[in-house]
This record gives sequence, C-alpha cells and structure tokens, in this order.
Amino acid sequence: MSTEIAYTATVAVTGGRGGRATSTTGSFAADLARPAERGTGSGTDPEELFAAGYAACFDSALQVVARRERVRIGPTTTTASVSLCITGGDQYSIAAELEVAAPECAQADLDRLLPLAHETCPYSKATRGNIPVAVTGTGRT
Repeated sequence: MSTEIAYTATVAVTGGRGGRATSTTGSFAADLARPAERGTGSGTDPEELFAAGYAACFDSALQVVARRERVRIGPTTTTASVSLCITGGDQYSIAAELEVAAPECAQADLDRLLPLAHETCPYSKATRGNIPVAVTGTGRT
C-alpha cells in the first residue's frame, strides 16, 4: 500500500517545555511552559497541544463515520484529557481519555460510531498500542 502525503505541519520549538513554538506558516505561535502543577503555568504545555489536536481530529473522524453510516449525529463536542504519567524512576509516558458529547444522537448509535471513529482517526492510529486511550460518549437516552 502506498502512502501519499496530504498535508504536513511543521513547528519549530526553541527552549523545550519552557520555550516557544512557531509554525512555519506563521499561523501558530505559543509560549510553552511546564504543566501548571509542575512549573510556572505561564504558557501552554505539550500535553495541552496534543489534547487539542487529538480532540479536533477525533471529532472530525466521528463526523466522517456518522456520514458513512448514515447516522444523524448532530453537533458533537470531543474533550481530550492527556495525562503525563510517571512510569518508574525518571521515565515518563502519556495516556489519553476522549469524552464525546452528542446530545442529539441516540446513545445506541453513538456507542456503535465511537469504535469506528477510533479506527478511523489518524491520532488514534498513531497512538494505538503505544499509549492507553479510553473513549467514552454520552448521547441521547
């Protein structure tokens, strides 16, 4: 199977967690900081950036699979929580939780769509087998 690149985002970071991130397009720039619980809190931390990207990607994947399955899902909100974990000694890892709110979608339909979205989402594909990811959803009961 061949791979064709559809888009590449490039961001340069100077100074690590306490530095600055800037995209080559100029459309994104952010001061970076350690998580508020571990540092200054003045800026965004990499886990917040990952959470924003994952939530946006997953929400879009959910809309795609809903169209494919011919389910009227209505508006959705995907909230990603990304945790920085200490796995022993000086080792770190991340874990993610995705919570989807779809108040106009029947719960049974949402329960069927979430695994399909998790199979479709590029972030889910990238993390599969690498980090724990929990996906839950609340629809119309």
